[in-house]
Amino acid sequence: MAASAIAGASGFGNWARLAARQALTQEQLLEFDTFGNVTLLHVTDMHAQLKPVYFREPEINLGVGAQKGLVPHVTGAEYRRMYGIEDGSPLHYALTWDDFTALARAYGRIGGVDRAATAIKAIRAERPGAIVLDGGDTWQGSYSALKTGGADMVRVMNALGVDAMTAHWEFTLGIDRVTEIVDNELDFPFLGANIFDKEWDEPAYEPYRMFERGGARVAVIGQAFPYMPVANPGWMFPGLSFGIRQERMAEVVAEVRAAGADCVVLLSHNGFDVDRKLAARVDGIDVILTGHTHDALPEPVQVNNTFLIASGSHGKFISRIDLDIRDGEMKGIRHKLIPLFADVIAPDPEMAALVRKERAPFAAEMGEVIGRTSSLLYRRGNFNGTWDDLICNALLEEREADIALSPGFRWGASVLPDSEITREDIFNATAMSYPAAYRTEMTGEMLTLILEDVADNLFNPDPYYQQGGDMVRVGGMGYTIDINKPQGERISDMTLLRTGERIDPAKTYVVAGWASVNQGTEGPAIWDVVESYIRRKGTVSVEPNTSVKVVGA
Repeated sequence: MAASAIAGASGFGNWARLAARQALTQEQLLEFDTFGNVTLLHVTDMHAQLKPVYFREPEINLGVGAQKGLVPHVTGAEYRRMYGIEDGSPLHYALTWDDFTALARAYGRIGGVDRAATAIKAIRAERPGAIVLDGGDTWQGSYSALKTGGADMVRVMNALGVDAMTAHWEFTLGIDRVTEIVDNELDFPFLGANIFDKEWDEPAYEPYRMFERGGARVAVIGQAFPYMPVANPGWMFPGLSFGIRQERMAEVVAEVRAAGADCVVLLSHNGFDVDRKLAARVDGIDVILTGHTHDALPEPVQVNNTFLIASGSHGKFISRIDLDIRDGEMKGIRHKLIPLFADVIAPDPEMAALVRKERAPFAAEMGEVIGRTSSLLYRRGNFNGTWDDLICNALLEEREADIALSPGFRWGASVLPDSEITREDIFNATAMSYPAAYRTEMTGEMLTLILEDVADNLFNPDPYYQQGGDMVRVGGMGYTIDINKPQGERISDMTLLRTGERIDPAKTYVVAGWASVNQGTEGPAIWDVVESYIRRKGTVSVEPNTSVKVVGA
């Protein structure tokens, strides 16, 4: 496929200027110069958010090695300059972090599956065979999803008309629950070419599904999160093995091509940098719909003859990708990242009714006001965000600890300053299946090892070794990190904040944390710890965190 065939493939530039006039309508958001004969629609990393949300994009998203300075490792004003986004425009708000509070008050919430349904129905009215693909992290991340074992999201995605999905956090519901959903509740295929049965060393799930659309055969291959047993509790899915399995991917691509695929789409939960490397290593993939790292990019990234599409998270966006597939190959691509501004796109009545039905049994509990915040609460970025600073403060006080650790999760909706904090808000930042808030003792040496290990998961220059989320959040302690140093040499100047003394490798400290991957971890659920803390404070205020010094960025 000639690169010249893709020139002018994105419709972003024209509608960016339109959006900058701040006069958006639903028709403008969904406007698209229909192209080719096949349409893909991609959503990913919804984290069980049925309703529109506030979600601040990252201030810090550092790339290392060959990824340094490349998207998605560009943020704020630099990102806007790269894509020609006007300051103060709706896209400034949707895609970057700065001035978030003021812009959020102006433009409102984004997302909601009822708005997604409106967009999907409108596009399918024009292109009836549009293939809707879900990149995973769908069944986890909210109060109602936790209470129903993901059933609310399964019913909603069935109603949305999804054609296939892959997975990550889905497996933290436990293998029995995943099996029950896949076998009995899901109306579409659950794909994972890289998931194997450990005992039989054979694929555990359907690796791909072939779709016939517009006179073409489109193979959609599923790639689940490769590092499940590293980043999440392996004891919850003991019979499965994962991994990138680059050679396996090449074999599956060859298999679908031999079966007559004119176009190969990888529905991936690898993360953007992993997919960029995979695209350079495996020939024959036309489009990678990437997920896991929550990146939202308004234009495809081309690697050789493969196009990477990043569709954001929390239901904020849908990507529309139109493909021209002729003579056994993909000839061209046209793409648009559609932000679902909740005050612009009308809710679909049928989906809105289903969302109300799913939330109704839990509405009173979710809506209970626990306290207020005078600060913006957000979680997203390589280092501490204010949601996790709040969680760390709660752990320090409620669990009477010297140091608090909060995992570097990327999920969790934002709460604007001077707002009520409801129970639903707390669960949006904590709802998961291994929530025990432990209290233990660790030596300074052990703390250093933990920070070094997580730092290597994030800042290893080889994307194939980036096996986790963002950096573990720390309360009660400061440190310096040099992101360009090798493993074991990145962390220095660890300091206990309340005394100012250096962390002693031989000394023992009381540490509180949550989301341990170890089976049998004991302690109260993290949401109860946070709720108790907020109730006691009444109004919480989170000061800017200056305890982490980053070198080499």
